[in-house]
Amino acid sequence: MSRRVLNLAGFACCAALLGYALYVQSVLGIDPCPLCIFQRIGIATLGGVFLLAGLHAPKGRGAWVYGALLALAALATMAIAARHVWIQHLPADQVPSCGAGLKFLLEEFPVADVIRKVLTGSGECHQVNWTFLTVSMPAWVLLVAAGLGTLGLYAAFGPRRR
Repeated sequence: MSRRVLNLAGFACCAALLGYALYVQSVLGIDPCPLCIFQRIGIATLGGVFLLAGLHAPKGRGAWVYGALLALAALATMAIAARHVWIQHLPADQVPSCGAGLKFLLEEFPVADVIRKVLTGSGECHQVNWTFLTVSMPAWVLLVAAGLGTLGLYAAFGPRRR
């Protein structure tokens, strides 16, 4: 399969994930916590890089650059999702207290402080309000980001058909 097809498939997967996240929020009424929003940003970043790589269809060093960018975006998304899963598994007495909403934080604090605050987590990030096959949404994001990162690396560095 060509790099272009693999990268566009990765983009389609990211678009579907973001579409489902919006469905969960708007139709099912489950609002995302700040860590969920950061995971959405990670998936959107992956999707953007997949789309650029698919449209550009680079060869040689260009493919390596896209592969590195995809790996970096996937690892960052996985790290955020892993942090979220960890917070969800904390004992109740160790859960951080609920803090201000993301909108308020962005209005009142510098972005670096907001990122630091969000990554420490809050009580709302501890709640598991959606599961599929007994696995929470952040755990699914962790698994899917790993799969998308693998797809991106394969598209960039895997064997080529002539």
